Amino acid sequence: MAVVIDGKEAAASVIAAVTEASASLESETGVKPGLAVVIVGDDPASHAYVNSKGKMAKQCGFKSIQHSLPADTSQETLEKLVAELNADPSIHGILVQLPLPKHLNAEPVILSVSPEKDVDGLHVVNAGKIATGDLATGLISCTPAGAMLLVNRIHGRDLSGLNAVVIGRSNLFGKPMGLLLLAANATVTMAHSKTKDLGSVCRNADILVAAVGRPQMVKADWVKPGATVIDVGINRVAAPDKGEGKTRLVGDVAYAEAAEVAGAITPVPGGVGPMTIAMLMANTVIAAYRTAGKTAPGF
Repeated sequence: MAVVIDGKEAAASVIAAVTEASASLESETGVKPGLAVVIVGDDPASHAYVNSKGKMAKQCGFKSIQHSLPADTSQETLEKLVAELNADPSIHGILVQLPLPKHLNAEPVILSVSPEKDVDGLHVVNAGKIATGDLATGLISCTPAGAMLLVNRIHGRDLSGLNAVVIGRSNLFGKPMGLLLLAANATVTMAHSKTKDLGSVCRNADILVAAVGRPQMVKADWVKPGATVIDVGINRVAAPDKGEGKTRLVGDVAYAEAAEVAGAITPVPGGVGPMTIAMLMANTVIAAYRTAGKTAPGF
């Protein structure tokens, strides 16, 4: 039976380190890390995420600001707010909660965030730094950074000689994850919906990362015995056993059967999910240290 990789416990240790780094920056320089979250509209899931980010920021000792804008906010108003936050020296991290309402174009908004304050790691400057192997001066997208930290807990930081397969090629996760694995010396295959005989590609992986958004697609016979499986999927499926109309969260991996074969595996929920907010806090404290001219902590 596989080792279950506990994302909650790993996230708690990151948060403890961030809180300590935040306190020491404030005592040395008087600078309190500042995080501004911008949310447009009234999507309940987005508001739940934003509230948990705000709570976590306060727990870490940050200055935490939330801008809630009405659903009919114009592109110009949103970009003007981002420009004001860019110019505010007390704010070190800016996060625009996605998805935005349909009438807004997310791309120019993301690009309007200063790369130094882009704690989501979505700006092309930060994406480009990962692509060129510069992991020291940019900000790394939170979910791949968190998934990578879980990989490091099993294999250490040097993945030399290991084969990694990433299923999914999104700009948000798949591409940066592949590049982070490559930077750690893994031999990386990027697989996706157009990959021929996906199962046999996955069976070569010592580290298998699934991020496709298809419930329980990765079956046990896709998993190499002893492999580390990182499941990034969050899918809500019907759960009639829990009552009529009830649902449950599952990943992209058929967990119960894959856990019989894998050496280590992340559960859903409780695996990669908690790491995303933890790495957002880590990015904010890193940005604050850099602004203060201090060497940023590593996580």
